[in-house]
Amino acid sequence: MTTVPKVSNFLRKIRKADWTPLLLIWALSVFYCFFCHYLQISALGHTGYYTYTLQALAWRNGQIALLRDYPWLELAIYEGRYYVSFPPVPSIPLFFLTFLFNDKTPDAFLVKLYVLIGCLSVYRLLRKKEYDKLSAAGAALLCSFAGCLLSMTTNGAVWYQAQTLGYCMTMLSLMLALSGNMTPSLFFYALSVGCRPFNVVFGFVLLVIYIRECRNSSISFKKACIRLIPGVVLGLCVAAGYGAYNYARFGNPLEFGHNYLPEFSFQGGIQFSFNHIAKNCKTFILSMPFTKNGENWELRRFGFSFLIASPVYIVMLVRIIRDCIFRKMSMEKLVLCACFIIQLIMLLMHRTFGGFQFGARYTCDLLPYAAAYFAFSDRKRMNVFEWAVLAFAAVFAVYGAAQILLS
Repeated sequence: MTTVPKVSNFLRKIRKADWTPLLLIWALSVFYCFFCHYLQISALGHTGYYTYTLQALAWRNGQIALLRDYPWLELAIYEGRYYVSFPPVPSIPLFFLTFLFNDKTPDAFLVKLYVLIGCLSVYRLLRKKEYDKLSAAGAALLCSFAGCLLSMTTNGAVWYQAQTLGYCMTMLSLMLALSGNMTPSLFFYALSVGCRPFNVVFGFVLLVIYIRECRNSSISFKKACIRLIPGVVLGLCVAAGYGAYNYARFGNPLEFGHNYLPEFSFQGGIQFSFNHIAKNCKTFILSMPFTKNGENWELRRFGFSFLIASPVYIVMLVRIIRDCIFRKMSMEKLVLCACFIIQLIMLLMHRTFGGFQFGARYTCDLLPYAAAYFAFSDRKRMNVFEWAVLAFAAVFAVYGAAQILLS
């Protein structure tokens, strides 16, 4: 007789369960199956730009330098030895995967997985902030797959692994911070910096979130500081690991290798400079996505305005303007906007801003700010304009990713 209530309770739980994350996973899996089949590319396979895999294999042999040069990869040359010129965190998951796949790691699968985890993190944090399921899913897609980040998920090359894993770690950190779990949040934040160093700026947003949560819970300043200690210590330990690794390679705890790339070390290029800002602003803020080549119009493959490439920033800007007009700009939102601008300027100081690409891939590092602004917003749903932007962004992202692959 007791089995009937148990079955009834089980069915009730099933009906109340949120199946949206599984629906997102299914829909994106189907999309990639058709998209990759149409373009005749591997959805799960290995890439020739497998720098992080080479680093992982070197670690397995007890080495931090690679045994030889790989001319097609961006390797740092220091004291006659060849080193990976990127921060080390993306090599950590590959270290374990090399035991299964050796040097044929599933790089294309990893970049998709990283962005998917980031997307689900956005959905989860917006649901916690009382968004309805449909709006939370729409905003998650807008922050993740409806922009130039989609193009990076079609290729598991070293640059895209760093950006997609950095995106994943930052979104996980944001979700955990908004849930009040600051220790794991700061751990994932520290890992994100080990993918994309300028992500360090986002730490101020996490601090503001923590202060707001403590204020809402009426926690004293002393108790708030004590609660923060484990996460800060954990994050500093991760940072110390980066510093020690960099010192072992280049004799400088802040040098991860880019300054020893041939283009910067002996060919005369300057990696970061205020002189690059004007040129990059012209291309990655003001430039249109199409250029005329003879009688035909074609997509710019060396970058255009990040507002068009990732229209979630247009939605974010409209929400900011609305909040200013209706006097709903809180201190948290002001700090978020200030950090967004600071990190954008730091990115604009880079000489190449990503090179050959769809849109402006460096600005994908700023997507967590858009997700955070959605979370801070008083309006807990997407309106008609934002749904229209999502539809346009999704179609344009698919088109752009295909054009880059076919070029």
